[in-house]
Amino acid sequence: MRLFGIVALSVMLGGCASVTRGTTENISISSTPSGVEAEVTGLEVPTTCTTPCAIVAKRSADITITFQKEGYESQTVQLTKEVSGTGAAGFAGNLLAGGLIGMGVDAATGAATDHKPNPVIVTMQPSVPTRARPTVPKKPRPAAAREAGT
Repeated sequence: MRLFGIVALSVMLGGCASVTRGTTENISISSTPSGVEAEVTGLEVPTTCTTPCAIVAKRSADITITFQKEGYESQTVQLTKEVSGTGAAGFAGNLLAGGLIGMGVDAATGAATDHKPNPVIVTMQPSVPTRARPTVPKKPRPAAAREAGT
């Protein structure tokens, strides 16, 4: 009977990190200067926001943020996923309560991971204007040179 209770508890809990931390996280996005358009890809629905802003993302998502503002060089930041201290504790808790099922749930949902960097902060660099070279008028060739064909 005791074994049945443990199995039932494991199925109800799913994964410890999934239960204690959730499968989503808030990611803060900011820039200097503010007012930069941040395009976030890797979410279920691609999202664009104006800095400063925040998004909610699945912990398992592969996220890339592209920053653009007129007069500045665009920048792209690829977020990485790392196992955090609390995520590792929740994942390890599966040994006691969730077993392989809990570990599988946590691995599939990414519940034990956090996106880095968070917050995402960029400093935009002014774009270097490309100057057009001034056109230099050609000097007319002397008439004798035109007649000789040279």
